[in-house]
Amino acid sequence: MKDYITCPNCGTKIEIYKNPIPTVDIIIEYGGGIVLIRRKNPPFGWALPGGFVEYNETLEEAAIREAKEETGLDVVLKRQFHAYSDPKRDPRFHTITVVFIAEGHGELRASDDAKEAKVFTYSDLPQDIAFDHRSIIEDYFNKRY
Repeated sequence: MKDYITCPNCGTKIEIYKNPIPTVDIIIEYGGGIVLIRRKNPPFGWALPGGFVEYNETLEEAAIREAKEETGLDVVLKRQFHAYSDPKRDPRFHTITVVFIAEGHGELRASDDAKEAKVFTYSDLPQDIAFDHRSIIEDYFNKRY
């Protein structure tokens, strides 16, 4: 989709492209379950740790960084799981996420954008899960590799 702006200096019409934003999410296996964080910022709810890929950063580097920032855990990435791209997956804007499965090591503690961090099993998942993360978690637990 194209939009246009006018250059404030010369008045030339300039095309602006709206592209999806790359993100990562991490299914961290830890303590007999997976780690979810309760979000400090909207949209609220429980979510997989994750976030935006920074410029000059690989997807893998972003996953390791985001896991550490939000959970305090060092992670070892086991594999890339799936990519999810539904334009409605994030109510703020169109994102594409690449999900990784990782092993968590260290002491779990909420930090950065996380208000709380907790381990859940499939049978005790919270009701208020943000974004499309319930579908991602179900894919994981149902071994949709």
